[in-house]
Amino acid sequence: MLNGIISFSIRNKVVIGTLTLALIIWGSYSITKLPIDAVPDITNNQVQVLTVSPSLAANEIERLVTFPVEQTMATIPGIVEMRSFSRFGLSVVTIVFTDETDVYWARQQVNERLSVAKSSIPVGTGTPTLSPVSTGLSEIYQYIIRPANGFENKYDAMELRTIQDWIVRRQLLGTPGVADVSSWGGKLKQYEIAVNPEKLRSMNVGINEIFLALQKNNQNTGGAYIDQKPYAFFIRSEGLVENLDDIEKIVVRSNTSGLPILVRDVAHVRFGNATRYGAMTYNNEGEVVGAIVLMLKGANSSVVINKVKERIEQIKQTLPEGIIIEPYLDRSKLVNNAIYTVSKNLAEGALIVIFVLVLMLGNLRAGLVVASVIPLAMLFAISLMNLFGVSGNLMSLGAIDFGLIVDGAVIIVEATLHHLASSDHLQKIKQTFSDRMKSKKEQNKNEQQHNRHGDQ
Repeated sequence: MLNGIISFSIRNKVVIGTLTLALIIWGSYSITKLPIDAVPDITNNQVQVLTVSPSLAANEIERLVTFPVEQTMATIPGIVEMRSFSRFGLSVVTIVFTDETDVYWARQQVNERLSVAKSSIPVGTGTPTLSPVSTGLSEIYQYIIRPANGFENKYDAMELRTIQDWIVRRQLLGTPGVADVSSWGGKLKQYEIAVNPEKLRSMNVGINEIFLALQKNNQNTGGAYIDQKPYAFFIRSEGLVENLDDIEKIVVRSNTSGLPILVRDVAHVRFGNATRYGAMTYNNEGEVVGAIVLMLKGANSSVVINKVKERIEQIKQTLPEGIIIEPYLDRSKLVNNAIYTVSKNLAEGALIVIFVLVLMLGNLRAGLVVASVIPLAMLFAISLMNLFGVSGNLMSLGAIDFGLIVDGAVIIVEATLHHLASSDHLQKIKQTFSDRMKSKKEQNKNEQQHNRHGDQ
């Protein structure tokens, strides 16, 4: 078979040349499309179900939340393993699928069973949700939001967190390749109703009545329409709360005299923040707010990071005066350094191999023929990597051994040279070439002597 391939290649030089040119074009195009990263993402196909319930202890989380979720998900086909942990106020269930399973199909199956799991969890205990489509290596960009010099007193920790959640994060979520943006730091803004127990007792009002009043008085409703030809007037009631005054004016119920009891009569309405478990500071200059940009699983990190940077520049134009977005972790630097190291090592290795080939084969043309296998093999490998979705990184590119690549070519070219050197046909060609050279030298010598006689 090998002899047949060699014979076909020798007899059909145009076909081989065309195929080689096509390989060069295909490989050059694949280089521009190859996903580039520092390290490979070896995370298996998994879907995580998260449930937050701040009021429950770890044993209650396990019994009331984690166990029902695990039981509901156990019937999904293609599951390799299922693991979970329950902590104070948090349940995490990780469902691992086979490598052949499409991650989006797996998420659909899990999402379909979440409704059944929700019905098994007590009301008010928590709502299970799916985690973003990302992995442990999806943290590609991290930044902070801080006030500029001179604006430290204008923006506090609550306002910085509000800017991050409602301005920056919402615009970043539309970036192609971004799975989620996780915020931390600052104070999460809340509307608090501080109930006065003495006033509740004096007016004979229960806390459940306040909850019910807030629920009923914070919603919009729609009705039918009134037909007044040629016009139609749609009926709509707007009841959503917009500020603290709206909350204070909500009627809890009427007293025995028929007078309305408002929320402000039994409680103090104010702005507050969620319970804090830490803080984020910047160079001992004060509190800041930070965020992590998570990349979609399987996306090209270099392309996504560039798009995130472009979107950040656009977001800066919409920020309030005195607010700065400052990145402090950009994975593109790690990727560029890793690819530079790999490229440098590959280039040095290729040059060393070419030098050794020429030196050991003792023939420049033979050495260059064997060395031509290196770029062609690299282009073919990159093309297949791009075809099968394998990224270029330290593992996939750094492990290339040029010695193994040129082994076959060295054997074939060396055998060819040996065969030509020992064949009678080659000896005849050499003798003919030598005779022609001698004849040409004698002819040139005679012409020189004739010219001398003519000059005399």
